[in-house]
Amino acid sequence: MDRGLDKWRPSLSLTGRILLVNVLPLVLLGGGVLYLDSYRKQLLDERFKLALVEAQITAEALAGATKQRQEALLIQIGKEQRLRLRVYAADGALKADSFALAAPSFGLPDPADVDQSAFALQLDRLFDRVVDAPALPDYVEPASDDVADWPELTRAREESLTQIVLRDAPDGTHVINAAAPVGLDGETLLLTRNPVDITARVREVRTTVALIAFLFLIVSTLLSLFLARTIVRPLRELVAATQRVRQGRDRRVQVPRLPDRRDEIGLLARAVSDMTAALRHRIDAVESFAADVAHEIKNPLASLRSATESLGKVDDPELRNQLLDIAVHDVRRIDRLVTEISDASRIDAEISRTEFERLDLASLVHNVILSRRERGADAGRTVELSIENGGPWLVMGVGMRLERVLQNLLDNAVSFSPAGGRIDVALRRRAGRIALSVCDEGPGIPIEKREKVFLRFHSDRPEGEDFGNHSGLGLAIGRTIAEAHEGTLTAHARSDGGPGACLSLNLPAIAA
Repeated sequence: MDRGLDKWRPSLSLTGRILLVNVLPLVLLGGGVLYLDSYRKQLLDERFKLALVEAQITAEALAGATKQRQEALLIQIGKEQRLRLRVYAADGALKADSFALAAPSFGLPDPADVDQSAFALQLDRLFDRVVDAPALPDYVEPASDDVADWPELTRAREESLTQIVLRDAPDGTHVINAAAPVGLDGETLLLTRNPVDITARVREVRTTVALIAFLFLIVSTLLSLFLARTIVRPLRELVAATQRVRQGRDRRVQVPRLPDRRDEIGLLARAVSDMTAALRHRIDAVESFAADVAHEIKNPLASLRSATESLGKVDDPELRNQLLDIAVHDVRRIDRLVTEISDASRIDAEISRTEFERLDLASLVHNVILSRRERGADAGRTVELSIENGGPWLVMGVGMRLERVLQNLLDNAVSFSPAGGRIDVALRRRAGRIALSVCDEGPGIPIEKREKVFLRFHSDRPEGEDFGNHSGLGLAIGRTIAEAHEGTLTAHARSDGGPGACLSLNLPAIAA
């Protein structure tokens, strides 16, 4: 992998990074649009207040003034404040117009001369649609200029209050009209302002925001490509490694674990690596098991073949009976091996599909010991059960399988115990776990062999025992069942220092 990319290891998840990279420009653009709308409203509010004050002050100055004085004021105020001022008589007719008395202080373009497809104008309209701004009426100069042509003048006369109206000029700029009553003789003032600076400032800020959003879009695109590389490259490595593992061409192929990545890619890499290791372990175990099975069955088969081939050549009845006994013994041995092998091979799958239930381990142990005693399965050995106080002895598991573990432990203890010996079975509870130990009085297990006894087909049997009476799978099956119950099965010396060995099953306890 590119080491430069490999150094970028943020703890933020992939989902968070992708959302951040893609949403940031949109958030910026949306925030910019909202800011622009607020900025424009703020500017217009300031101009509305200014127009209101100007209209009221001008109306007061015009009230009671002579015609010449009114015209002089209209010219002066219009020129200084860049306004168009019109006074309408009580009958509604236009009495005076600052644009007629002097040169206009500003000019509005003719609608026929304005290109309606101009980019700035179209962008203004798009911006208004985005912020859902209300549509403004167009500013159109009436053919016959009187009070009836301006609704704000009519309302100002009727309500005797200053009225403010906002309209759109043909070039997309705003036009503010302020109508105010003049004195008590029915005259009305119409003040018109074209605040082109508002539109210019909004367009300037909008251009800046658009430029910033565009730059962020470029950065976001580059970051998205960079992020895609940080995702795609390790995924391709994982795919290549898993394909090599699937093809089985090289058992040394290692699936990259990406330990420095704390995101979903790292979790996936480690999960695939662990799964591959577990799969290899299972394959190795199956291959080893198959080899062990072939080896263990080969010996009784060879003995059986030798006995059966010799039967046709032997006439001595006693010798023939010996050969038949050997053949029967080998058949039974093979049958026992096949049964144990079948059980060992399917026990994991069976437990994984079985629903665990609440079990009283003390009751189970007591019943097994009593049943064996009644059947004489202990071959004259004495089995003593001791249960420490401090129950309950409840575990979650499969009763038949846990019984199988105990049977195997007792069979093992019986086979190693001397005739008339004693087998101690004890139940103890420690730190939320239950320990079941089976101790014999046999020769014990050397420290270096305490793990080997749990290997399949382990054949270190006591002296004097008939060959082939045990498959060597009992303890291996017991450990498999224990681990399937989230427990352990271990071998150790007796705690009292006496001769013999102890095998302990440790299981998690559950509350009553």
